[in-house]
Amino acid sequence: MEMLSLGALLDIIGELFSDEISIAVSNKETYIYYRPSKRIDLKIKPGDPVKEGTMAFKALSQKQKVSEFINRDVFGIPYHGMAVPFQQDGKLEGCVTTIYPAYTDGKSVVTVRTQDGWKPVPFVDVKYVEVKDRKTIVYTDHFSGTHKNSLQDFEYLLPRESFVRCHRSFIVNVHHIREIYPDTHSTFVLAMDDEVRIPVSQSYSSYFRRLLDF
Repeated sequence: MEMLSLGALLDIIGELFSDEISIAVSNKETYIYYRPSKRIDLKIKPGDPVKEGTMAFKALSQKQKVSEFINRDVFGIPYHGMAVPFQQDGKLEGCVTTIYPAYTDGKSVVTVRTQDGWKPVPFVDVKYVEVKDRKTIVYTDHFSGTHKNSLQDFEYLLPRESFVRCHRSFIVNVHHIREIYPDTHSTFVLAMDDEVRIPVSQSYSSYFRRLLDF
């Protein structure tokens, strides 16, 4: 059997991890491989330098495993993870980093802007979040309002046991899904309990099915 390329081998290893975990591999100075997940993408590209303050930088500098929380100052997104340096012939060669989302830290409401001001909305009352015309809109049973956060920010703010990203423009509260209908090209349409129809795109369909276990 021919030897697999590094990229092919890492892609296979990546399949063993959760869809929520991203994987980055670097040499001592730059990243040579990156596999983003559905839940978190640090937008790393092969050839990007290993930034000071990242787990990879710390693991390479300390020559030991590092596991910690990194705030949004480094990549613009907060994340947790683990970085493990590796050696060849006794010499430090690089680092493998696993990256997973930083979930909500005790917050229980999202404060949205309405025509009259601002309203704190408990997570349980949020039906879905949509990006439309470059605005992020939060929908509840009785009203909707806008928020400054991006949809990606909401992926880390909203509790993962209730909210699922199903499309580049939507995050839904699974407790407000009434039915799921098959659609073309292995996608789905969600019938929400307020009669709104929300698409599940092909790029998120496998991830969505896995999280809802169907």
